[in-house]
Parts: sequence; structure tokens; C-alpha cells
Amino acid sequence: MMSTVVGVVWNPTKVELAELQSAMSEVHPDDEVLWWETSEDDPGRSMGEEAVKAGCALVYAAGGDGTVRAVAEALVGTETALGIIPRGTGNLLARNLGVPLGDVQAAVSHAAASEVREIDMGQVRIIEGDDTGEHGFLVMVGFGLDAQMLAATDDELKAKAGWLAYVQALGQAATATELVEAHVALDDEETQTVSVHTLLVGNCGMIQGGITLLPDATPDDGLLDVLVVSADGVLVWLDTAKSMLWDNGLKRLLGANDSAVSTDSTSHASVKRMRMELEKAQAFEIDGEEVGEVRVFEVDVLPAALRVR
Repeated sequence: MMSTVVGVVWNPTKVELAELQSAMSEVHPDDEVLWWETSEDDPGRSMGEEAVKAGCALVYAAGGDGTVRAVAEALVGTETALGIIPRGTGNLLARNLGVPLGDVQAAVSHAAASEVREIDMGQVRIIEGDDTGEHGFLVMVGFGLDAQMLAATDDELKAKAGWLAYVQALGQAATATELVEAHVALDDEETQTVSVHTLLVGNCGMIQGGITLLPDATPDDGLLDVLVVSADGVLVWLDTAKSMLWDNGLKRLLGANDSAVSTDSTSHASVKRMRMELEKAQAFEIDGEEVGEVRVFEVDVLPAALRVR
């Protein structure tokens, strides 16, 4: 068996080096393994670039979603494949791709044995906001309803009530975020003016707890999926909760619905690009990480841009 060059970009705040070394020696005993440690100033982008230059056929990103995203940005458009060792809180891309969670060696073994899959990467261009410029994303971007907030739903309630516990989190979101007027253009359509409570644009649709916020999202279909929530008031939020957790959640899981169900307060679309201009800047997230407030931004998709094991 030919030896290959394998890279490991690891976040020392998320995983122990000894644990990674043990897994690599077990799964890649005959391969040359190169190591890069992330820093507070650089979560993995330059390390990923160095791994590509070093001729790595496979680069593992060991850490949370921020580490995975940074390394992935460096691998876009190259022949180098990404392996994921999920050690964060959300581990959103790993969840959507079926990567084993909570076990370093299982994740390494999974990547080593898997075929390469080419997936899309989203790109958000912040035109007016705190962190202007282009940023890649693998899962979702947006404002309003926060995936991290959903993950923080009461653990005891989740254990007892399962997905129904997220209704409580949706209720909290109703009071935490206000409706804001927005001018939005999808693909080549004319600009529309809408009132928005929450916007999510995603390459993948599932967050923690098995909840799927974007049920039509597929990471390799060349499209991004959009969810606009315009809920305002308790009764409308009950309708939203039903749509997100029942019509597009459990019923879909059981096979009752083939595609996303829209309601008066929730709208779904699949696009290649979109532009949004908000009347008032909103706190914005990229793959679950806060990037400050954003008022004007554009989003598009880079089809089949990333090779993933």
C-alpha cells in the first residue's frame, strides 16, 4: 500500500494532541502525518494552505465548526480532501454528513474509509457591517433565530420531551428578536420588501437535536436554501413552531412531506444567490459564530467546491 501525506490542523482548546496522535498512529500507520496547531489569531486558514502546499492528500480539521470552516476555505478548489474530527459544541457539518461525534478515532477511521464527496460551499459577502468582505460557510448564515440558542434548550426538558422541547426555545426567540424591514432579491427576481424576524441561508439544514431548519437543503445540489420567518405575536409563533418542528420536522422524518412546507409566517426557497438590504443592522452568524452586525450582504453558492471524506 502506497504511503500518502496526511495533514492534521488541530485546535488545542478543543482536543488533546496525545488523543489525536494515538488515532493517527492507529489509522494511518504507514502514512506521513504533518501537524499544524491553530491560534487565536488564525483558526486554521493559513495552516490549511500550508497543508495543501505540503502535498497533503487529506487534511483533518480537529476542533469546532470554526476550525472546520477555516480549514475548508483553504481547501476550496484544490484536490486535497477534508476530514472532520468534530470536537466543538455544534459540530454542524459533521452532523449533516454523518461523521461520528464524540470519538476521535471513530471520526478518523470514518474519513480514512470513506469515498471523496464533492460538496458545495456558500459564500457571504458582507457589504455593510462590522466584518466586511467575503466569508465562506458550510452550514448556514443568517440572523434572528439562533441555532446555538436552540442547542441551549433545557437539557432535562429535551430528555423528557425530545424535539417538543424546542418549542420553548422558539418562544424565547419571539421576544429576543424584532421584525425588521428588508429588501431582498432572489436570483434574477425583482427586489421585494418584506418584514423579517429571522433569515437563514443554508447549504445544510440540520442543527443540534436532529432538528432540521432547512428540510430541502442538500450540500451537493448546487443550491442554497432560504428560510424567512416573519412571525410576530404568540399565535403566529405557534404556527411557526408547528411548521418548523412538525410539518418540516417530525412529519417529514416520517415521510409524510416530500418538500418544505411554507406557511403565512414561514417561507422557503432554493436559490443560487440572494441579496438583502436591511433597514436596521442585525447581529449576524456564520456557521453558528457571531460576526457582529450586518446591514447589507449578498450570498451565493460555489458548486462542488470542496472535496470531503
